[in-house]
Amino acid sequence: MVRTRLSRLFPVVAASAGVLALSACGSGGTTPAASSSTPSTSESATSSTASTATPSTSAPAPATSPTAAPVDNGLCKSGDVKLALGQGDAGAGSLYRSLVITNASGKPCEIQGFPGVSYVGGTDGHQVGKDAFREGTKGNAVKLNPGQSAAADIQFVNVRNFDSATCQPTEVKGLRIYLPQETASNFVPAPGTGCASTKIPGNQLAVKTVHPS
Repeated sequence: MVRTRLSRLFPVVAASAGVLALSACGSGGTTPAASSSTPSTSESATSSTASTATPSTSAPAPATSPTAAPVDNGLCKSGDVKLALGQGDAGAGSLYRSLVITNASGKPCEIQGFPGVSYVGGTDGHQVGKDAFREGTKGNAVKLNPGQSAAADIQFVNVRNFDSATCQPTEVKGLRIYLPQETASNFVPAPGTGCASTKIPGNQLAVKTVHPS
């Protein structure tokens, strides 16, 4: 009687065990699949941002304005002229010579005022003594067509009239000339002697305004 009851219980227990085993297997198989198929919120946001982002572009460089050409103001430039010293006239311890300025360019130019004049010497063309003193008043403008000339009178003082210790007599090779309103110079040969000192009681050179020749 007891054996009969036990034999009836075994199939029930076995069936229950099988159901539990199947439940366990089913539960273990679905969990990994669920976790691997659902992306995280941060991953979705990153993917969405990457797909919709607009590539950055650099701003175009600003256009540069072309360099302005030098303005032709009609004045005679150093490269437009040829310079020469005219014949001299002596008097009162000085020599007077005209600086002749000839328009050697192919276009008219204008000149007005005092040239800058100084002695130069040595192999490096350094200035010797003071600039020429400007004597008188500024004259009218002189227009020079190609080939035409103007002049400016220069006084060359005999530097032996000065005390040698004060003058410091120095050999010179010529004159450095700056045309009025010009920043580039010309050289005119004029070998002689000048005062290296700037403390002489007077002027070793003097120049007058440009005038028609």
